[in-house]
Amino acid sequence: MTSQRWAACSAVAGVATVGLACLLALGSGLRPPLAVPPLLRGAAPPVLAIAPGASPMPAQAQQQPAPPSAGDGYYEQLRSRLRWVQTRIGSDTLLTPDLRSRMLLAKSAARRARLDEVGLSFMDVYGIINAETSWVPRLGASKDGTPNLGIAQFEPATARALGLRNPNDPVEAIHAAALHMKEAAIWSENRLDGLKLSAVERAEKLREGVSIYYNLSSRGRAAWNGRNTRQLPRETQLHILNARIGAREAALAEAQLRAASFRRANDDAVLTAGDLHSGG
Repeated sequence: MTSQRWAACSAVAGVATVGLACLLALGSGLRPPLAVPPLLRGAAPPVLAIAPGASPMPAQAQQQPAPPSAGDGYYEQLRSRLRWVQTRIGSDTLLTPDLRSRMLLAKSAARRARLDEVGLSFMDVYGIINAETSWVPRLGASKDGTPNLGIAQFEPATARALGLRNPNDPVEAIHAAALHMKEAAIWSENRLDGLKLSAVERAEKLREGVSIYYNLSSRGRAAWNGRNTRQLPRETQLHILNARIGAREAALAEAQLRAASFRRANDDAVLTAGDLHSGG
């Protein structure tokens, strides 16, 4: 084995170790992935079908200016970098951001919301969107019929409270979701105050609280005391599970993307060395 190939293998192994460490930090052993779930606030609603090749955002989403918090052209820059692929749910053909686009959005939203200040990361953003829509923008509904809009499933009142102008714009919505998660983490930590938990248990419970805050009304949230998660509605328990699975998916994706990036860099280095050796 050449020194170049040994270096490549060693670095790939290191990236795999990072991915494994991320998984261990997120909780106990992996569960098998779920099929794309129905939206979790009631019966599965009709989805918004998007014709192949069409824009994933309605015309009003494209024309509406980004909110002031987006900064000078920042959201537009993100939109230009997104890539969309087709997926099917039932008989409907829809569009979803590809893996790199999902990671780009989750990392940007987590960074701008400063989720690290409350013990969360981009993996948690990825997980919450996974729990809400499996990253497929569509129309949902609460049990009382209130519409849940877009990729992050905001009710209109929640969107207004967060300053979200257009819930159907995935870029705006995911950044607003991260801000909502920050509120949720602070609420969750307060609910856990006084409980004797290990660091691992507290991290897991904190994330349970984020799902509960995101998924339930104020009245529903009040029933949670940090110990009685299994007594909550089944939809909320599924939300917690799907958020956890999504976060683990993000951890694996991060390791894979880093490994792929290293392989490309190593291949370029080998080619360059070969050109120099051959006098090219």
